[in-house]
Amino acid sequence: MDKLARNKEDIEETNIQYEYINKLKNIIKSKSDSLNRPLTYNVTTFGCQMNARDSEKLVGILEEIGYIPSKDENADFVIYNTCTVRENANNKVYGRLGYLHSLKKKNPDMIIALCGCMMQEEVVINKLKESYRFVNLIFGTHNIFKFPELLYNTFKSDDMIIDIWEDTNRIVEKLPVSRKYSFKSGVNIMFGCNNFCSYCIVPYVRGRERSRKPEEIIDEIKHLVDDGVKEVMLLGQNVNSYGKGLEDNINFAKLLQKVDDIKGLERIRFMTSHPKDLSDELIEVMANSKNVCNHLHLPLQSGSSRILAKMNRHYDKETYLNLVKKIRNKMPDIALTTDIIVGFPGETEEDFLETMDVVRQVEFDSAFTFIYSKRTGTPAAAMDNQIPEDIIKERFNRLLEEVQQISRRKAKNYTGSLQSVLVENVNSQDATLVSGRMSNNSIVHFPGDDNLIGKIVNVKLSECKGFYYIGELHE
Repeated sequence: MDKLARNKEDIEETNIQYEYINKLKNIIKSKSDSLNRPLTYNVTTFGCQMNARDSEKLVGILEEIGYIPSKDENADFVIYNTCTVRENANNKVYGRLGYLHSLKKKNPDMIIALCGCMMQEEVVINKLKESYRFVNLIFGTHNIFKFPELLYNTFKSDDMIIDIWEDTNRIVEKLPVSRKYSFKSGVNIMFGCNNFCSYCIVPYVRGRERSRKPEEIIDEIKHLVDDGVKEVMLLGQNVNSYGKGLEDNINFAKLLQKVDDIKGLERIRFMTSHPKDLSDELIEVMANSKNVCNHLHLPLQSGSSRILAKMNRHYDKETYLNLVKKIRNKMPDIALTTDIIVGFPGETEEDFLETMDVVRQVEFDSAFTFIYSKRTGTPAAAMDNQIPEDIIKERFNRLLEEVQQISRRKAKNYTGSLQSVLVENVNSQDATLVSGRMSNNSIVHFPGDDNLIGKIVNVKLSECKGFYYIGELHE
């Protein structure tokens, strides 16, 4: 299908879903009138930033048709937006479904829905059909835009509705969205992944890479800015490979420059960034940008070139270190964060020490450290020489101690400095404080009230508490 035909088809699909939204408004109003109360919903999100953005779409549609939020899962409509990166995430969902079943026995009209990455696995669907027949609606990652139609069909049927697509080239975005924050928002720039890291299930459940057209992304961000958004997070499984397959002569660096030029936008973040695709052009755009935040999340996963090859990461230790040197040469003060897996199959003590060496050389501002978790359906799960649990834990603790020592030492360097902070909320532990984030993504707590929420203010960092700061508002 050519570009024009696909674009027309996506516009038609948006119109079809709005027709279902209008039908659903009548259904919800009728049910609310008969109960003499509004119908309630609860959306629970598992997993990544992209899942969080998908949930904002679900909430937007639910509120558009007349549902109101419930404080918990004792609601008329409950949906779990699932993650399947680790198998214990699946087990968590199964456990929660048992609780939902007990609630549904008390409220037989309750609708239970499941969506997201976990639903793309055939073994999961078979288990749900066999043991969880009380679930009303199941759909996956590729057809979330059909949620209004699927919900309408759920109201019209007593059967379990299952609609799973194996893959898609469709991108349908212009449906209602309810943002968690009025002042910041995620923006999908691409979907899917082509990398097939040997430990990762994502390409199998999110499908192949497909990029949104740049003009649609820019148009969406401009509308967000007009609506009061100060910060956007550009989202994709690997944003650095944005643009492949588009007819436009565009890549992520060029898109980032276009976003940086949008008037009124004050902060730009992005994730996730694969080292193999991070170009010199992108580094140059970041270094010269007015609004790109002083933070880059650059997953390492392992410091051993041998293990990186087994992981199918397409870079080695020296390539990663040279990339960091390029980045720091252009942006000396940039905050670098990373992901590291400990205990990948076949990892020796020497391999682990290579990881520790990279950690010491790079001095990450923080790191998300993970114990390797065997994920059924990935090549790594079938590899020989799975590492004993006691060895993995011992290495993990050594890595964590090293990472935390470096993080604390680097964080202290900011003490006494003046930083711009986007205020996000009133502190949950102390109502006399507000909390926000610096450009480098560090958290700051300082005296203030809810009038500051959504504003970017100058804060003097008076004390470093290790992984966050206490500060004072600087007029």
